[in-house]
Amino acid sequence: MAHFRFMDLDIWKEAITLNDQLFDLAEEMGDARNYRVAEQLRAASLSISNNIAEGSGSFSAKDFANFLNMARRSVFETANIAYVAFRRQFLDEEQLNQVLNDLDSLSRKITNFRKSILRN
Repeated sequence: MAHFRFMDLDIWKEAITLNDQLFDLAEEMGDARNYRVAEQLRAASLSISNNIAEGSGSFSAKDFANFLNMARRSVFETANIAYVAFRRQFLDEEQLNQVLNDLDSLSRKITNFRKSILRN
């Protein structure tokens, strides 16, 4: 199997794991009345790992840092969608807290990684 640079990044691995969890939550929200929220949750969470992967193909640290910034912004978008899902009672408080804690942790790691590549 081919191997890409992003596959070695801990932030990408964490984003993929979180994406799996959020896809599972979206599946639980699957009925017609909350379909749009579930789709938004899938798309926003997928955008996190997509931007990390896409950025890892950059030729410059500055360009990669821009993609990491977009990934971090997608973390915030995902947090907002999760909160909306909670308010609409598609997620319970325990699920929301777990998602927000995981997103907060990932956001911090993306920020720290971004800073480290810009220093080098």
